[in-house]
Amino acid sequence: MDLFNVAALLISFSALFAWLNQRTLRLPTTIGVMAIALLFSLGLLALGRFGLASPEWFAWFREVEFAPTLLDGMLGFLLFAGALHVDLGDLREQRWVVSFLATLGVLLSTLLIAVASWGLFGAIGLQLPWVWCLAFGALISPTDPIAVLAVLKQAGVPKSLETKIVGESLFNDGVGLVVFLVVVGAATTEGGFDPSAALGLLLQEAVGGVALGLVLGSLAYGMLRTVDSPQVEVLITLALVTGGYALAHALHTSGPLAMVAAGLLIGNHGRRFAMSDATRDNLDTFWELVDEILNAVLFVMIGFELLLLDFTPARLVAGLLAIPLVLGARTIAVGAGVSLLRIRRTFSPHAVKIMAWGGLRGGISVALALQVPAGPEREVIVSITYTVVAFSILVQGLSLGPFVRRLYRNRA
Repeated sequence: MDLFNVAALLISFSALFAWLNQRTLRLPTTIGVMAIALLFSLGLLALGRFGLASPEWFAWFREVEFAPTLLDGMLGFLLFAGALHVDLGDLREQRWVVSFLATLGVLLSTLLIAVASWGLFGAIGLQLPWVWCLAFGALISPTDPIAVLAVLKQAGVPKSLETKIVGESLFNDGVGLVVFLVVVGAATTEGGFDPSAALGLLLQEAVGGVALGLVLGSLAYGMLRTVDSPQVEVLITLALVTGGYALAHALHTSGPLAMVAAGLLIGNHGRRFAMSDATRDNLDTFWELVDEILNAVLFVMIGFELLLLDFTPARLVAGLLAIPLVLGARTIAVGAGVSLLRIRRTFSPHAVKIMAWGGLRGGISVALALQVPAGPEREVIVSITYTVVAFSILVQGLSLGPFVRRLYRNRA
């Protein structure tokens, strides 16, 4: 099946599941389509077990390479669209919290998850080498900006906390990706871990990505100021994302961080000083539509990914045990940052609880798990990661709003 037909099927399923969700479940669109896709996948697997469905019914999905599709295709659009509506002034006020959680918080969480999972998985007879426990910690520690942005829109989180959670999620995936690449490199090469090489990679990916995004965003900003045509200006932002993401890959810098930096610049200075009201309205409409469509397709893909996983009882148990483990590490990392920074600033009531429960994992973690080289460890890591992500989106995502309202109602 060619690329067009695969895309046609994914978009068609996304539209169908979004319609079913609106007619029946009435959940937030992204969570609803994922829930329906999961039920659909479970139904196909059940029919197949009883000989009532052929594996060929969903063989087309095997042609969808989830990791490249997300990391090399959709992610740049989603991050740029999300960053467009983040207020730079609010983000600047929370810069120390965001910086800590996106860097030291990710590293602390990675180490805590690695140590705990190494002991826990070994205790249930699932032997996962230490280095791959570290890789699992690296890929599951960053919160997913796509999942977070989709849920926070309706959760009723206080503005300051929302800025902290969104800001962290926009930047910490770049750090987590670098840590993951370093760990996988150490596991698959004879030289092992090289601290200088790891630091160089971090600087190249993270600092280089942000710098590239600011440069390209500034060039686009300059172009936007010289014209007053909504169609042309929307096209310039589209070129900024597609061309900028491709250039970041060619220069071996972080494409996600480049798109976040460019989105923040265009969404703040560009919207304020380089656009008319008509252009601003057209830009918002276009990128909100792109965001909604790609989010729906992505979460359908996450639901369909169940069809390709090789679950065993031991892997399912390990995945369920990993859920409180990941939440515990997240709580400790957030708590450490809040305790350290509380000396110089105040935090909203229940900040640690809300930021810990609101730190959702999503498609990026699944995509990184699928990047683990083929071997017995890969299937274990993918199965455990998928279980944690499914819980995070369906349970944490759906309960975040009621959880926040209950905390503040009890306080009142």
